[in-house]
Amino acid sequence: MGTIVSPSLLAADFMNLGKEMEMVNRSEAEWVHLDIMDGVFVPNISYGLPVVEQIKKASRKVLDVHLMIVQPERYVEAFRKAGADILTVHAEASAHLHRTLQQIKACGMKAGVALNPHTPVGTLEDIIGEADVVLVMSVNPGFGGQSFIAHAVEKVRKLKRLIEEAGSGALIEVDGGVNTETGRLLVEAGADALVAGSFVFRSEHPEETIRELKELKA
Repeated sequence: MGTIVSPSLLAADFMNLGKEMEMVNRSEAEWVHLDIMDGVFVPNISYGLPVVEQIKKASRKVLDVHLMIVQPERYVEAFRKAGADILTVHAEASAHLHRTLQQIKACGMKAGVALNPHTPVGTLEDIIGEADVVLVMSVNPGFGGQSFIAHAVEKVRKLKRLIEEAGSGALIEVDGGVNTETGRLLVEAGADALVAGSFVFRSEHPEETIRELKELKA
């Protein structure tokens, strides 16, 4: 099946979001990535529920929603209603992570947990069985277009071992500074899904760029 590609709409042209979604729908991407920022957990504000609702109407892809917000448990039901298929919360932002992941799954969504660059993989040891997706941040969250943090490759290797040892079925997703070069390293280390923003939406041929990422193999 190849690598799952999740183009990040944070890098899309918001004046032409409908056309951007048409391109994603035509492409071989399986997911579309939506970054929700509150200006508190991260130093930026992006978009919220009304935009997610409109993207859901326009999308034929899995909605991969990444909450970079404080107290994410307050909004689980709201994002389910807006159309999220995968809902990812940050380990650093959820005081009761086990409960929040269970809450997400009880609402019928896949449950994801994200790790900031400074957060060790071992943080997830006791809850890895509850996660459907683990999102490794390979940049500091809050802004697009940042440089890739090389340590993320080793982090993916450690996470892969943890998942295998626990008998978990969690997928490993990576977000930040992804291109064909860094993507190849990540896939070889064990990543299943790649989030790509600027690399896709600023490409001269974004559908071909998505295809190139999808064809990366371990």
